[in-house]
Amino acid sequence: MPNQKSPSTPWLIVGLGNPGAQYAATPHNLGSMVAAILAEQYDIPLAKKTHQALWGKGRLGGAAVILAQPTTYMNLSGRAVASLLHYFDLRGADLVVIHDDLDVPGGRVKLAWNGGAGGHKGVLSVAAALRSPDFYRVKLGIGRPPPGLAPEDFVLRPLPQAAWDEAAALVDRGAQAVSTLISAGLAAAQNQFHGEAADSA
Repeated sequence: MPNQKSPSTPWLIVGLGNPGAQYAATPHNLGSMVAAILAEQYDIPLAKKTHQALWGKGRLGGAAVILAQPTTYMNLSGRAVASLLHYFDLRGADLVVIHDDLDVPGGRVKLAWNGGAGGHKGVLSVAAALRSPDFYRVKLGIGRPPPGLAPEDFVLRPLPQAAWDEAAALVDRGAQAVSTLISAGLAAAQNQFHGEAADSA
């Protein structure tokens, strides 16, 4: 587990996704959707366009945060994260990465500190850029693809209309999980969000 975080140090919260309209409604962009919801809920416009990211500074509850969406493709996400961490003199203990996850059942949220990437190219990129897996993750469960559909095709195809209500509930739940992690800590967030699907909250 990370060392005690200084209250005076901001959090860097990064929602992963791919740029471009063709990817906006895909499962792989759920992390980016959570960042967008947090930006709206907490009035943190993502108006700055540097460090290969859209980002803004504000407060999430009582905590200072930098909220960001990388503008690179998913497999280069680490460039933006490393640049922002360096610019603001932050560590992995100050970083929350929000991303979709094939190994978490659909509709569920899982929070973790470090661990493997599960083949997620965005998480792999961040860990490689930091030379460490030590950062917080908020994982948005999308489950495994149906038989005959490759994982890369599953995460990059637009969500079917029938799945939008569940996806919207998952994004809202992911935003709540980030807020709880920031305000109450990892254990409290895990206790609150593990084990329930978004539509049963």
